[in-house]
Amino acid sequence: MTLAPERPTSTVVAEPQRPQGGTLVEQFELGLDAPICLTWELTYACNLECAHCLSSSGRRDPRELSTDQAKAVIDELQRMQVFYVNIGGGEPTIRPDFWELVQYAVDHQVGVKFSTNGVRLDAERAAFLAGPACNGYVDVQISLDGATAEVNDYVRGPGSFDTAIRALENLRAAGFTDAKISVVCTRQNIGQLDEFQALADTYGATLRLTRLRPSGRGADVWDELHPLPEQQRELYDWLMARAAAGVDVLTGDSFFHLAAYGEALPGLNLCGAGRVVCLIDPIGDVYACPFAIHDEFLAGNLLDEGGFAKVWRESELFTELRSPQTGGACASCAFFDSCRGGCMAAKFFTGLPLDGPDPECVQGYGEQALQSLGAGRTVPAASQDHSKANPTRNQPVMLKLMSRPPASACDESPLAGFAPTATSAATTTGCSSTGCCS
Repeated sequence: MTLAPERPTSTVVAEPQRPQGGTLVEQFELGLDAPICLTWELTYACNLECAHCLSSSGRRDPRELSTDQAKAVIDELQRMQVFYVNIGGGEPTIRPDFWELVQYAVDHQVGVKFSTNGVRLDAERAAFLAGPACNGYVDVQISLDGATAEVNDYVRGPGSFDTAIRALENLRAAGFTDAKISVVCTRQNIGQLDEFQALADTYGATLRLTRLRPSGRGADVWDELHPLPEQQRELYDWLMARAAAGVDVLTGDSFFHLAAYGEALPGLNLCGAGRVVCLIDPIGDVYACPFAIHDEFLAGNLLDEGGFAKVWRESELFTELRSPQTGGACASCAFFDSCRGGCMAAKFFTGLPLDGPDPECVQGYGEQALQSLGAGRTVPAASQDHSKANPTRNQPVMLKLMSRPPASACDESPLAGFAPTATSAATTTGCSSTGCCS
């Protein structure tokens, strides 16, 4: 499938006919009446400036949904019987109403999995998550991209390793069971897989590995950070060995392109974009893929008439994604039925056609495709960037250090003026400036 740069408003895409019976994957390819889960970026504000941030987070968008609007979204998700939401950002806990929204979701039978760098996960909040108020409906993922401070802080910024470990310690002390350590696999940390597993064992957590995508700021550092071919094989062999040993390592469907090595990893092994998953951004825009926050994959806005349900069920983009696909250049490959052509976002943001091979195709076809394009390869420009206006002290080691003072305290940190006491952790937002990122 190739998505045209412009979609005429008069175009009508016929709804595909769902076959009777068939495999679960064949049914999922045609989409569902409601997503199984969705990613919801509550805010683009963040105290860190991770080099590979897929949403280029840093500054808050002043148009982000209000508390009442966010609760209305949760009400709709409950009516649609969405299993759970993956809440992210930015750093979602920076939103002053974050904990209120978590409680509201739990009270309305919408499960919550949220990702955090741990900056506000103190002992009090850890106790809340472990207590009866959350009723087992909340799962916590602590982002950690290195098993050591040296490797982690290289891409996530000085002090971020210590912050994440402190959050894990607080969760363990509070009796929270089965937190997740969420790792974006990079060239620098593939050699630390055993160390990541040891950290998970230490804190009674489960390891979750995800794939680096060349979206957001990740596009700028892709060439330096994405794993080498031999590291892809190392990752695959490590995951297969853990599966054979009965060790639970979560991957979602990040690595279905690795199935072309011969045997599929546990999971759906299917690109679920617009079929079983999607993303809601802070202002209510709905995108087909959590890793493709770009105008090309924008399906609509849930504040428009009909809400999220109408976008999910009737948008032209989602209808197109659910239509039968030919496989394009990959259709003749013996491994197409295993890897399904790989990741849509990875192809788009490296300038490859959506019906072509994945840039990290383990059979080498992606590398050949990139080489064939040569100097004529066009990489899509970012449609939005929420990075801080000036570098700050939290900037990752791999990026240049600050060259001039920030324009305001808010550019320096959305936690400017924040005092981490038991009370202020829940109520203080750091800065009261208009357009502040807190």
